[in-house]
Amino acid sequence: MGKARIVFIIENVSFPRDRRVRQEVASLARFGCDCSVICPMGKTQDTKHFEHIDGVKIFRYQQPWQGRGVLGYLCEYGWAMMWSFLLLVWIWIKYGFDVLHAANPPDLFCFVAAPFLLLRKRFVFDQHDLCPELLEAKIGPTSILKKMMLIAEHCSYKLADLVVVTNESAYDIASQRGARSEKICIVRNGPDLDHFVGVPADPRLKGDAQHLALYIGAMAVQDGVDRVVRAVHHIVHERGRKDVKFAILGDGDCLSDLQRLAHSLEVEPYIDFAGWVDDTHLFSYLSTADVCLAPDPPIQSNQISTFIKIMEYMCYGKVTVSFDLTESRRTAGPTGIYVEKDDPALFGDSILNILDSPELRERLGEAAAERIRTCLHWGMSSSALLEGYERVIWNRLRLCADSVDPSKHIASTQKGDAAGIDEA
Repeated sequence: MGKARIVFIIENVSFPRDRRVRQEVASLARFGCDCSVICPMGKTQDTKHFEHIDGVKIFRYQQPWQGRGVLGYLCEYGWAMMWSFLLLVWIWIKYGFDVLHAANPPDLFCFVAAPFLLLRKRFVFDQHDLCPELLEAKIGPTSILKKMMLIAEHCSYKLADLVVVTNESAYDIASQRGARSEKICIVRNGPDLDHFVGVPADPRLKGDAQHLALYIGAMAVQDGVDRVVRAVHHIVHERGRKDVKFAILGDGDCLSDLQRLAHSLEVEPYIDFAGWVDDTHLFSYLSTADVCLAPDPPIQSNQISTFIKIMEYMCYGKVTVSFDLTESRRTAGPTGIYVEKDDPALFGDSILNILDSPELRERLGEAAAERIRTCLHWGMSSSALLEGYERVIWNRLRLCADSVDPSKHIASTQKGDAAGIDEA
């Protein structure tokens, strides 16, 4: 038997910055697969057109468009689909491939895959986000565009040999919208315990403040980072507390808007917009933080999303302050602090309450780390991914690594089992 050749396609972030795809690629590479990745270039990192990292071939294209509004997304996605198809053709001619593993958003990669399905290639639809709901969150209710997104999603479900989703909510929706349950696989966004290592706290990250509150992630409309900025205003100017430093790590469409908001609310001295940082600095921030933030507002797309940042916070034994979302509760369970409604002032008060309760914070933090170690780490997600490939892909291709016994790596994962987590 030969070595399976898998091409990953992602559009919304570069590789290896996309942590979920990085972990999926690593799992399949350890299994013995030959992996390649097609993705856009990053702004300040991942800027080479071609790179070879840890045995993975990476093909990148420049992305001059950034989606804001309908026209912006049409330009961004049209450009991405064109380059993804051209690079996929090049890989097919030069190296060959057996499986196309496409991670959304957008849900348009099924059309890139379609010609290759006629050549008996296999297609994996890795549904990171529910794009119809995500589009509605970004640009408001648009019935025509949402219908188009539902059509693209339906085509992806029908053409895919394997549908990978992140949680039980996405499983239910995929089943309701046309994906056959026997080809759906739940692969949660668990952190890799071998990668996330403990480092000493760095007091310098707090500046002159007593506490550090940390946000990590993207900054688009649906991410709700403006709630953090407004919560800082409440904490500083209404509660009179100047002992908390806020570090906001990441980038996105709304970054400049957030910086202007911080200036207008006179809270710039209390917020450090640090941008994306490398893992060494990321681990320092996570080790130093006293509380971590998930300000994603309670809209439909967020209710059904599993946020990898929450699990990374928990991995370091940190308490997460979050709005009360269905999947965020399933992730953090009783270790999180949940704000009952979309109110920055309540969010700010919740931050202060947990900072002023060190014993409770320590107890919840220890429980959060234990929750990751026992039932939410990437090892369990990796097993679910390999089980899905074994059940649907390898049995059709008759391909797997010569030297790997799948039974040593695969743990059966069923819907509703939720990888052993409690719905607290």
